[in-house]
Amino acid sequence: MEDKNTIKNKIKDYCIITLGVLLVVVGVYFFKFPNNFSIGGVTGIAIILSNLFNNSISSGSIVLVLNIILLIFAYVFIGKSFGNKTVYGSLLLSISLKLLEIIIPLEAPLTNEPMLELFFAVILPAVGAAILFNIGSSTGGTDVLAMLLKKYTNIDIGRALLITDFFLTIATFFVFDLTTGFLSILGLLFKSTLVDVVIENLNLNKYFTIICRNPKPICTFITNKLNRSATVFDAKGAFTDQDKKIILTVMSRAQAVQLRTFIKETDPEAFLLITNTSEIIGRGFRGLS
Repeated sequence: MEDKNTIKNKIKDYCIITLGVLLVVVGVYFFKFPNNFSIGGVTGIAIILSNLFNNSISSGSIVLVLNIILLIFAYVFIGKSFGNKTVYGSLLLSISLKLLEIIIPLEAPLTNEPMLELFFAVILPAVGAAILFNIGSSTGGTDVLAMLLKKYTNIDIGRALLITDFFLTIATFFVFDLTTGFLSILGLLFKSTLVDVVIENLNLNKYFTIICRNPKPICTFITNKLNRSATVFDAKGAFTDQDKKIILTVMSRAQAVQLRTFIKETDPEAFLLITNTSEIIGRGFRGLS
């Protein structure tokens, strides 16, 4: 049986997935769909197909059908290793979009400001997707397609998906109008960088290199007050030729402020190098899996 901590962590993960998916849903339904911003992915395909069918089939219905088909393919060709988190995220997105179409039908964009709507159509799904990617989940769609391609072909997945998104965005010029097309291109450019930026900020930590003579008080503060660890090794000053100690440690931004203040008060002669980092793998941070 699973212990309480494992169950608690799973509940926490699924709550985070729900939050991430809801951000994507709000951005897609209230801002992307009404403005026909086809910025790639399953939702982009749905916008184009819905228009080609003269809106007789809603975008939400197409997203639901496409995601279910892709999930079936994933289970058949990839198996259970595909991941329950992605299944949950994919179904929650699809069902939520369909329910919103029933509960809050939209006939037109919320405002008369297309740039403002584009901002929310890009940033909300990007933040939501970043939250999902950060814990190993996604909303399915083209991510499922990427997994299938990775297993059965030698195609560069990132490039293939980028090319697909690009052609879907270009299609808006022919299916809709020039304004929608140019705004979709702009949205694709924002989207391509925003997710990575959000993920980096979610995981941002501070990496300290501390050069000092007496490391004991600093290490005691790090271990006892901040509940972190550190590595200490010997060094020698090139100018003074004096023996020094170098302390390496990593911590959150809030903890970094406390450590910097402590060192300033207790060892003002210490030399500090503080670097931003978002890829920390090890105990107390991320696991290797």
